Amino acid sequence: MRLEGKTAIVTGGGSGFGAGIARAFAAEGARVMVADIRRDAAEAVAREIGGIAQEVDVARDASVRAMAEAARKAFGTPDILVNNAGVTHLPMPMDAVTEEDFDRVLAVNAKSVFLTARHFVQGMKSAGRGAILNIASTAGLSPRPRLTWYNASKGWMITATKSMAVELAPTGIRVNALCPVAGETPLLKSFMGEDTPEMRAKFLATIPLGRFSTPQDMGAAAVFLCSPEASMITGVALEVDGGRCI
Repeated sequence: MRLEGKTAIVTGGGSGFGAGIARAFAAEGARVMVADIRRDAAEAVAREIGGIAQEVDVARDASVRAMAEAARKAFGTPDILVNNAGVTHLPMPMDAVTEEDFDRVLAVNAKSVFLTARHFVQGMKSAGRGAILNIASTAGLSPRPRLTWYNASKGWMITATKSMAVELAPTGIRVNALCPVAGETPLLKSFMGEDTPEMRAKFLATIPLGRFSTPQDMGAAAVFLCSPEASMITGVALEVDGGRCI
């Protein structure tokens, strides 16, 4: 029960890595708000873990503000904020990506971190505590070709994490990131372009441990970084990638 008595918000918590993190937090004693753009997905996970469901579009200021207000009504300023919601564009040459897809990737993967900071950091400062966890990617450390703008958005998130950590450390707020390799999530097919045994084998050949990241892997790492056990850790981008970045 490493998070007993803690409150947490997990964006993109209705599926994939976000759901794995929400389940792990609840199993460790936290009360979790499962936030997702799909209300039904958020509600399903929230029912399962005894949490709170919240519909949110993390790329829209008004929606993030509404999420923050709902959280304050439910449990006050959260102890933990996980910026997990993310999207990608399909693998293609960088100059073939549409402006619409570029704007969507940057809005969901980068602007969302800015928006949640706007609506949650001040409360955490006033409380003198908090843990923010940004879900980045190995793409921000060891980029794959044909995913250039997705890679760039995750590199942005890693740099933002480190800058946030330095600025917020004196206020008692820790900020870290997780960098998973591709995993069994709704985004896997988009990363690969097509989900075939051959394409999976090609991806797995680049991972020394020979498997994808799982929601359980992410949950375990997230619990550690957001728990008192990691009280001296801030500004890290922890690779949960089976050796992919070596």
